[in-house]
Amino acid sequence: MPKPGGLMRSRLLVFFALLLASAIAVVELRHESRASFARLQALQAERDALNTEWGQLLLEEATWSQHRRIDAVARARLTMDMPHPDQIRMVRLEGEGGP
Repeated sequence: MPKPGGLMRSRLLVFFALLLASAIAVVELRHESRASFARLQALQAERDALNTEWGQLLLEEATWSQHRRIDAVARARLTMDMPHPDQIRMVRLEGEGGP
């Protein structure tokens, strides 16, 4: 017959081991949670920066594609002017109908 004190002692050791394992698991999960939250915040900051850059690129694209801007740059840098009516030639593709 086992000793009553020995059974209690082995149960106490098992309980203590389970308690220790549970405490370690809690610490590990809390650490993972904090690391995941820090990563989430970093990714959200990166997302916000990319959204800001995207907005700036859209604005820049709109600026460069404005007809007045294209006309001004063509006139200033390439010395292009609107041709006189007698300098304009109409080119038609073969098989294309029309007046």
